[in-house]
Amino acid sequence: MARKMSKDEWQSFLSEGTRTGKLSTVRADGSPHIAPVWFLLDGDDLVFNTGADTVKGRNLARDGRVSLCVDDDRPPFSFAIVEGQAETSDELSEVRAWATRIAARYMGEERAEEYGARNGVPGELLVRIRISKVVALADLAG
Repeated sequence: MARKMSKDEWQSFLSEGTRTGKLSTVRADGSPHIAPVWFLLDGDDLVFNTGADTVKGRNLARDGRVSLCVDDDRPPFSFAIVEGQAETSDELSEVRAWATRIAARYMGEERAEEYGARNGVPGELLVRIRISKVVALADLAG
């Protein structure tokens, strides 16, 4: 039987392993755009990097409303959907520091600096989602 996750549970769920988030942004015509992102939690915020000139980067510059879904596709199945307002920064030291931390999660500590250097360059953004709503369910098939 599906059950709602507590805040501690959904934060642990989002932080576990290397699950990729599916980020939804709003296009200029109001239609959704979805793209995969690597991310980390930072307290009550969610952070990731993207290029300023990507579709999601341009969408965020115009309209910061976002939704991000993370799921576990293994039985008994679980998911968390985070909604909020995104803020962007192009402060290079901040972009690179977070790119390195995110890379450590997804590529391992031994490659974190390499990916941080690759992704922490001019033209890249740090995106911080101020979470306003979470829907998180565990054990959907339990």
